[in-house]
Amino acid sequence: MINYPTIDPVAVSLGPLQVHWYGLMYVVGFVAAWWLGCRRASLIGLNNDDIGDLLFYCAIGVVAGGRLGYALFYGLGQWTADPLWIFRVWDGGMSFHGGLLGVLLAAWIFARRKQLAFLTLTDFIAPLVPIGLGAGRIGNFINHELPGRVTSLPWGMPFPGMEPEPRHPSALYEALLEGVVLFAILWWVSAKPTSRGFLSGLFLVCYGVFRFMVEFVRMPDAHIGYLAFGWFTMGMLLSLPMIALGLFVIAWSRTQPVDVKIQKV
Repeated sequence: MINYPTIDPVAVSLGPLQVHWYGLMYVVGFVAAWWLGCRRASLIGLNNDDIGDLLFYCAIGVVAGGRLGYALFYGLGQWTADPLWIFRVWDGGMSFHGGLLGVLLAAWIFARRKQLAFLTLTDFIAPLVPIGLGAGRIGNFINHELPGRVTSLPWGMPFPGMEPEPRHPSALYEALLEGVVLFAILWWVSAKPTSRGFLSGLFLVCYGVFRFMVEFVRMPDAHIGYLAFGWFTMGMLLSLPMIALGLFVIAWSRTQPVDVKIQKV
């Protein structure tokens, strides 16, 4: 058994101002996406300023969508009881699936503005996302979030605030799969021309499968519990449509010519 590391969730305190590690993980994700995006911007006819604008759109989409998604999928009762709760983002509560929908909407608006084909833009965005996902999961780990189920594996950790039994460090599993592994797959595949939509579909399938797998060792939200069978969780339910849509997009992409890099609407 490994002891859960003691890390102060507050990275920097300047009087009443506190900078949390979780917030810094968002910064890491956006900076990495900006740097990687600038390296490939010319491939779809964009420049560095365009990448900055795209990230601004996506930042609004991920925060607004993530918060609204959490309220709808996980906290509807709390939102109904306290309508202003949704604006108190510092209380915690973000949903990846909601954030994804927010980013897709932001990408659609940006694509129309730049007269780019929507899937050309999402193919460009897909490899830029995993670093932020991995960083966010590390932020969850520092915040003592996403406890795992009890395990006898040697790397199990007693989770702060829970019983002393060792548990799966599920947040670290997600950081590895959704961050490192997903980035390696998408960056490697995107190094060569692909048909339009293939990378977008691959992202959806890989993330959905990875998330579904980790849900087997991750505790469900206490106020929701298991939805069925004593193991089926809300995270699994939300991941299934991602996998199905991803497979559909990959199949559709096989009817498209290899991307010529710049595709206008």
